[in-house]
Formats: sequence, structure tokens, C-alpha cells
Amino acid sequence: MTTRAATPQSSGEPSPERVFVTTRPITDPVELLARLPRSGPLAWVRGGEGLIGWGVAAQLEVRGPERFSRAQRWWSELCSRFEIDDTVSMPGTGPVAFGSFSFDADSSSSLIVVPQVVIGRRAGQAWMTVIGSDPAVRPSVPPVSVPEAPLYVTWSEGSRSPLEWQSAVGEAVRRIQAGELDKVVLARDVVAVVDGPLDPRHLLLRLADAYPTCWTFSVGDLLGATPELLVRRMGDLVTSRVLAGTVRRRGDDRADASLAKALLSSGKDIAEHEYAVGSVAKALAAHCTDLDVPSRPHVLELSNVQHLATDVTGRLADSATVLALAASLHPTAAVCGTPTERAVSVIDELEGMDRGRYAGPVGWFDRHGDGEFGIALRCALVDQERREVRSFAGCGIVAGSDPVDELAESAAKLVPIRDALEPR
Repeated sequence: MTTRAATPQSSGEPSPERVFVTTRPITDPVELLARLPRSGPLAWVRGGEGLIGWGVAAQLEVRGPERFSRAQRWWSELCSRFEIDDTVSMPGTGPVAFGSFSFDADSSSSLIVVPQVVIGRRAGQAWMTVIGSDPAVRPSVPPVSVPEAPLYVTWSEGSRSPLEWQSAVGEAVRRIQAGELDKVVLARDVVAVVDGPLDPRHLLLRLADAYPTCWTFSVGDLLGATPELLVRRMGDLVTSRVLAGTVRRRGDDRADASLAKALLSSGKDIAEHEYAVGSVAKALAAHCTDLDVPSRPHVLELSNVQHLATDVTGRLADSATVLALAASLHPTAAVCGTPTERAVSVIDELEGMDRGRYAGPVGWFDRHGDGEFGIALRCALVDQERREVRSFAGCGIVAGSDPVDELAESAAKLVPIRDALEPR
């Protein structure tokens, strides 16, 4: 576990420096993502609302099966040392942390960043939170900036070629049909090398513009626009959006309507979706009452694909924080499979890559235990030094899956990052 403290020790007596957290209302900044600096942008924005941040007041890198609980203990101890002055008092005000957790417990580190400055916007209210040693220091809201686009982008295969990945899908289908498991999610990656500017804000702004109903996020070197909300906790209200079952859009209203109707009647896609909904409902039932699980999914339309979607809601029956809820839910059948342990084993054997923080929980949380976590999908790792962007996409494999169709579906899911990265 690696940490960077918000309260550095002075020489001599070990009395930490006082750290003030001050939240005040500000004039509506309108365009949150356009206010971000180039270096270390932090973001969780949907439809123009959400949170952005920059600077590092504290940071934690943690791995292992207890990464969520260790992050919660670290955060609770950190908040106990803050002197907080919050005149806005909404979810996301006061001290806030951005988190991006690994898919697998041991393969990669999870990252928690507490920014020095946060700007939030929700329901007509905007605010700024500043963490520092002087509560009188109030930075101004940065002006809107227009990041430079890359000059040229070259794409190449990732960990597996398309044919190798199709072969892995075929093997997964064989094992499912043999009764070894019910569903497994297999992912693939592609790599882009960029010539010219590689500014993460360019990708974030284009993703937010193209997918306003998704949650555009940036934590560390991972950014994307996810359509899937793992869990939201606001007081005692808990919400999760489950997506599983996908069809590519054709760009023709009549054709897309026909595809949506076929998706709703597809036995293969409905089965895949039911596995995902069942895993979420089971995890939330341990913490919630009045759980509402719709009996049938609806179709969520994005600009490039359509998904089967189910929104599950409940009332919190215990004191579980959003971090604890995320730990209970991850990994869902939508990104792993079922039974979970068997699906994880098959992923390790067949996928041929380390997912890192792809398909892990990503989002934000505050000192009250409120927050939002999506699943890190439609995303990419940005390596500034190597000028590389590694993009990911995964598909749910069930007994009726066809490797050729699954490759086409994965290609559709790679479109958001591909389009966002390409020069205008």
C-alpha cells in the first residue's frame, strides 16, 4: 500500500500541519470538463453535471482482496484530521476522493486521489472545494480551454489478434455448453500510437459530447465514458444500472427500432442480462430493503449501440458506505460472468491480458459515505511517455454466442475511444 499524506509531518515533534477543507458556492461554470488543467485531470461528469478536480492533497495505491475496506479506513482516518467548513452541504461537497479500483484483487493497484481543488455542479448549484493549509486561499475558476487534437493516430492489435480472440470465445462457448459455467465475459484490447499532442482533455470533451447520457470519467491514467452505473448512494437511496445484451446501431431509425425489438426478444441476450441483474440484486439485498427489480429490461440507446438495461433501486438498511456497496457488487456478472469464481478462472485462462483497472469500479465518494461508482467500460489507459492509448472492450459469452458476432460487438464497443482520439 502506497500513500501520500495530506498532513505532512514537520521535523521535531510529530504534530501534523492543520489541513482546512473549505467549500463555497460559486457562479455556475457551465462547462466543467473544459475547465480542467492538462496535468492530472480528475472527472466524473454526466450531462454537464458532476465533479472535476486537480492537484493531489492525498493519494493511496492499494491492492489485494481487502482493497475497498483498506481504502475506506484510510479515507475515514484522513477525514478525521480535516478541519471542514462546508456552507453548501450537498453530496459531493466537503472533502471528496476519486477512486479507480482494479478488476482483479492482486494483479494491479487501485488508485484513490483526493484533489486539492474540486468544482461541482448539480441541480442548479455549483461549488468549489479547496484543501490546503490556509483557508483564505481561494483559487479562481479556470477559464475554458480548447485542447489540441492529435496529428495522426496509428492503431494496432493488442494482447490478442482478432482471430486468437475469436478462438478464445469459441472455447468459452464450448465450456459453457459442457456445463462448466453459465456465462463469462471476455475482453480484448487495441493500442493506438499518437503523433502530436496527446491531451486527455481532448478525449474527455469528445466523449462527453458524443455520449452525454454516459458518465465521463478520468482517474489517474484511466479515462472513458461508461454507460453502466455500478452503484449510487445518496443518503439511504441506492441505485444500480445493469447493462448486458448489446446490438450495434445502424444509423437508421427504422432499422434501429427493429434491432431493439429483436434484442428484447433475443433468448441469448435476455439470458445474459438476467445473469447480470440477478448478481446485482443478490448483492444489494444484503444491504437494502424495498428492493425494486423490474421484471423486464428496457433498451438504452447510445449513439453507437443499444443495450438491454435494468435500473435496480433500494433503501439502505444498514450503514454501508458507497465503497462497501461497490465491494459487495464487484465483479458483477455483466463484466465477469457466473458463477463468479469459475468465470474469473476462465478469464484468467482465456483472455490473455491483464485488465488492470478496466472493468473495475470507478467514481467518487465523500465523507458521509455517499458517492457514485460506474464500471470502467468504454475506456482507455493513456501513457503520456510512450504516447500510447490502450482501449478495451468486452462481451458477455453464453451458450448461444457466436465468435464472429462477438468480435463485431467488441468492435462497436471500441468505437467511443477510437472516434474520440482521431484528429478532427
